[in-house]
Amino acid sequence: MLIRVDTDSPRPLYDQVAASIRSDILAGALVPGDRLPAARDVAEALDINQHTVLHAYQRLRDEGLVDLRRGRGAVIAGSAAPLAELAQEIDALVRRAGALGVSAETLAGIVHAHRDPRSEKNAPRNPEEVSP
Repeated sequence: MLIRVDTDSPRPLYDQVAASIRSDILAGALVPGDRLPAARDVAEALDINQHTVLHAYQRLRDEGLVDLRRGRGAVIAGSAAPLAELAQEIDALVRRAGALGVSAETLAGIVHAHRDPRSEKNAPRNPEEVSP
């Protein structure tokens, strides 16, 4: 596992760390039961604050991808397995959306609206109703 961050990016460092780990889960490089490196070790290797790494791990925990346990550290959760299975379908969806001229941001908004039952009433019925 190789975690990369771009300190010049406007994207928060914790979000970059979480995205890197999420990407490894999608690629199948990390599977349920795999332990993530200690936050201290990641922070030292990336020359960032340990709390930044902990924030990333907590975000992944909130997404159900990582279990955080005192004494065991961060472990890829069993609920992460379906993510790797969906990777090909997600890739195909992103490519199809791009071919249709739908931006990644718009696609993310559509997925979010589709998934959130509270927004079903306000969800657009077709992609043309979504503003980029």
